Amino acid sequence: MSRAGAAASPSQVIDREVRAWPGVTGHTHRFGGTEYRLGRREIGHIHGDWLADVPLPRRLRDPLVASGRARPHHVLPDSGWVSIPIESPEGTEQALAALRLSFDLATRQRENRRGS
Repeated sequence: MSRAGAAASPSQVIDREVRAWPGVTGHTHRFGGTEYRLGRREIGHIHGDWLADVPLPRRLRDPLVASGRARPHHVLPDSGWVSIPIESPEGTEQALAALRLSFDLATRQRENRRGS
C-alpha cells in the first residue's frame, strides 16, 4: 500500500499509461508480472519494477539495442524482443517508448487487416 503523496513506482507509471491506450488490456503474464495486449496480440510485459520486455521486428529492435536504449532480450537475445531495465525514470520512459512502438505497429497491422 502506498503512502499518500508517495511517488508512483515504475510499474505503476507504466501500467497507468499503457492501459490508457485505446484497446489495450492488462493480464497476468505467464512468467509473472503484467502483460499488455491489443486484442490477442501481446505488445509487451513488465516484471515488477525492474524490467520491461517488448516484442519488435528486428528493423526496429536493432537500432534500439545499438543506441543503448534497450538490451537484447534477457532470455531470447537473438529474437526481436528487447529488455529494458525500468528501475530509473529514464528506463521507465524508454520502456514506455518501446511499448508505444509495439502498440503503434500492432494498431497499424490491425487496421490493415480490417481494410482501413
